[in-house]
Amino acid sequence: MTVQMASMIPRIESATASLLRMRLDRPIGGSGVKHVDVIVVDLRAEGLCGLGFSYALACDGGPAVAIAAALCETLEGMRNFHPAAVWRGLVGGFNRTGRGQNYVALAAVDVALWDLYARAQGVALGLALGGAPREVPVYASGDFNDRQSAEEILDRVHHNRERGYLASKPRVNGSVTTASLIERVASDLPADTALMLDANEKCTATSANRLLAAARAARVLFVEEPLRANDLSGHRALRAAGFAGLVATGEHAQGCEDLLPIVAERLSSVIQPDLAMFGGITEIKRIADIAAAFGVEVSPHFLPDLFVHLAAACPNVTWLEDFPLLEPLFTPEGAVPARPVMTLPPRPGHGLQLTDDTRKRYAL
Repeated sequence: MTVQMASMIPRIESATASLLRMRLDRPIGGSGVKHVDVIVVDLRAEGLCGLGFSYALACDGGPAVAIAAALCETLEGMRNFHPAAVWRGLVGGFNRTGRGQNYVALAAVDVALWDLYARAQGVALGLALGGAPREVPVYASGDFNDRQSAEEILDRVHHNRERGYLASKPRVNGSVTTASLIERVASDLPADTALMLDANEKCTATSANRLLAAARAARVLFVEEPLRANDLSGHRALRAAGFAGLVATGEHAQGCEDLLPIVAERLSSVIQPDLAMFGGITEIKRIADIAAAFGVEVSPHFLPDLFVHLAAACPNVTWLEDFPLLEPLFTPEGAVPARPVMTLPPRPGHGLQLTDDTRKRYAL
C-alpha cells in the first residue's frame, strides 16, 4: 500500500533557480526601493510545472539564488509528498547557518513546491492549503511616501476610493507635525473609507506614542511598524500605554520564532509576514494558525494575487495589500490588477506565470 501510494506522488524531475533584476523608474515605498532582485525556481514533475519566486528588495539577490540552486539540487529525484514536509526537511539543513539568506532562497522553492502540489491535484493553491473560496478586502498602499502633504495624501486616497478601495495606507514618520497631518487627512475622508498608516520603523519611543495617540483620535485601523519588530521592550511599553490594539508589525521578521513573542504577548493586533523573509507559504501559514489561537489578525506584506490563497485557508487574514511591485513580471492571465475585493482564481496552482519575454528582459 505504501509503495502504491508513493507512486501516485509526482517525482521532481528537474529543479532550477535563476535570477532576475527589475530596475524601477523611481524609488517606491517607505524604504525608497530602486530595484528588486527576483529569485525564480522552476520545478518539473511528470508533465507538470511549478513556479516559485522570492525577492531581495534593494539589495543583491546573488547569495539567495546560489542557495536556491543548491536546494534545487537536493530536490531532483525527490517525490513532492507534501510541501510542508519538504520544507521541514530543507530547514533542517540551516541549523548551523541560520535563517537570513537561507529563508529568502527557501521561499522561492516553497512557492514552487506548493504550486506543483496544487497543480497535481488540479485545484487552486488556496484549496490545496485546506481552504475554501471567500472574499477578502484589499487596501491600497502604493504611491504614498512620508514627504507628502495632507492635500497630496487626500488626492491619492480619493483616487483609490474612486477605484473602489475602501481603505488606504499613507506613510508617516512620527515627526512633531504628524498629528496635525493625520487629523487633516482623517477629517476629509469619505465616510465609508478606512485609514491605516505606515511608519516604516522610523519612530522613537516618544514619537511612537505621539503617533499612536493621534492615530487613535483619528480612528485609524492600525499603524504599521511604529517600532522595529524585534524591539520587544518597546512594544511592551506601547502595550502598557494601551496602544497594542493599534499596532501592526512583522514584514521584517524571519520565521515563527521572530513573531511568536509579538503574537503570544498580544503586543500587536495585526501581523504582516513577508514571503521572502518568512521562507515561503509554509511558515506563513504556520504563524497565521498560531496567531488565530491568540486572536491576532494577519495582513501579509503585498503580493495580493498570491496571498489570496492564504486568505482562503486562514480566516484571520482580514486584509490584503495592493502595493504594485512584481506584477510586471507576470502574464496578464496570471496577475490581474489587484481589486478592492479578491477571491480565489479559477486556475490550478497559484495561477502566476512568467513570460519568456520577462525572463529575457530581466535576466542577469
